[in-house]
Amino acid sequence: MSSQKEKTTKKYRLDIIVIAGILFVSLLLVLGVYLAREEGNTASVEIDGVAVGEYPLSADGVFPLNGGTNVLVIENGEAYLNYSSCPDHVCERMGKIRYVGESIICLPNRVAVKIIGDEAGGVDFVA
Repeated sequence: MSSQKEKTTKKYRLDIIVIAGILFVSLLLVLGVYLAREEGNTASVEIDGVAVGEYPLSADGVFPLNGGTNVLVIENGEAYLNYSSCPDHVCERMGKIRYVGESIICLPNRVAVKIIGDEAGGVDFVA
């Protein structure tokens, strides 16, 4: 009987070690991605899949997009959609973006705003 209890205790101990190891590796990966992110310098706008403009994040401004169905605001090096004529307004609640690869998408109006950075350098985690 005690042999069975020892096996069960060892099994749970090994389970805890494996789970702790997975959590530790996950934490390291999240920390690595967080520390490796790069601030962008341009907001690129696409409407219906076609690039229609690039706006520097260094210059504050308000830019109507797609005939005024969306309004892009750039201030303090961050971009966000201040207004959208779509019914759900999810794009307005997506918040401010400033790091390379972040995006705001308004599906009903087919507007996408993406932050891009210096194309010359950097590491691509996908490649």
